[in-house]
Amino acid sequence: MTVESTARTTEPAVGQGRVSGTEPRKPRRRGQRRERPNIGAGIGAGLWFVIVAVPVYFLLATSLRGQGDYLGEGPLSLPTGLTLDNYVRVFEVGFANFLLNSLIVATGAICLVLAVALPAAFAIVRSQNRFVRATFSLFLLGLAVPAQAVIIPIYLIITRLNLYDSLTAIILPTAAFALPISILVLTSSLRDVPRELYEAMAIDGAKVSQTFLQLVLPLSRSGIVTVAIFVGLQAWNNFIFPLVLTQSQETRVLPLGLWEFQTQYGTDVPGLMAAVVLSALPIFALYLFGRRHLLGGLAAGFGK
Repeated sequence: MTVESTARTTEPAVGQGRVSGTEPRKPRRRGQRRERPNIGAGIGAGLWFVIVAVPVYFLLATSLRGQGDYLGEGPLSLPTGLTLDNYVRVFEVGFANFLLNSLIVATGAICLVLAVALPAAFAIVRSQNRFVRATFSLFLLGLAVPAQAVIIPIYLIITRLNLYDSLTAIILPTAAFALPISILVLTSSLRDVPRELYEAMAIDGAKVSQTFLQLVLPLSRSGIVTVAIFVGLQAWNNFIFPLVLTQSQETRVLPLGLWEFQTQYGTDVPGLMAAVVLSALPIFALYLFGRRHLLGGLAAGFGK
């Protein structure tokens, strides 16, 4: 048999395989395993979803039902009649004033922390002075001091400064206790800036202020957003400083404003849940605004 005859006999077999569209099955390599579904991870994710979804459902459903419906049918039952009376009652007890005070406290604390932490982190990263570098360890000592341990000295300082029962009395200690972790995050974020960029700015004749404004601020955006969200959350949810350092209705913030739904004979749970929903909306909006930079800022702050 010649070579041409053997080629002719093999062509139809190959052609049939191409026409039918089937390809020869690849042999499985040794040690290669089939991908099996991770049942344990699926069960864990389902449990976590239930743990998160049930409180959210309770919060929203209770805020939309009346007091009698809540007491008669139970907290986790489906609401029979939805109403917005709870949200109307929230604004009747002065929620707008509480919200405005919390916004002022959170904004003031964020601006004060960034105004101090950004230059401090820049000086720690770029300065060759040992004293400046030693201040970084001094700032980190603040992480070990809880606010509850020094609330009495803070009260005495605030009263001596004639700041008692004012929003400034809440802003100053809130910003002070947020400085250590803020400087830690911003210092690690600025260390990620390549040294060549600093040298290029110096060769171009840029001053320190120009380097800070044109190089440091744009490249440390993730760290700035992370610090802003952290300080905002801490100021928004702070309870001990407003409780000790204020007393009047005009300076009451949201955590203290929730007390308005607690009476001598019980607690207005639907109204309280409506106030909690409205209190969470600004923080949720802040998270949506900065979620792109939040993960990068946390990785820069704790990745070293």
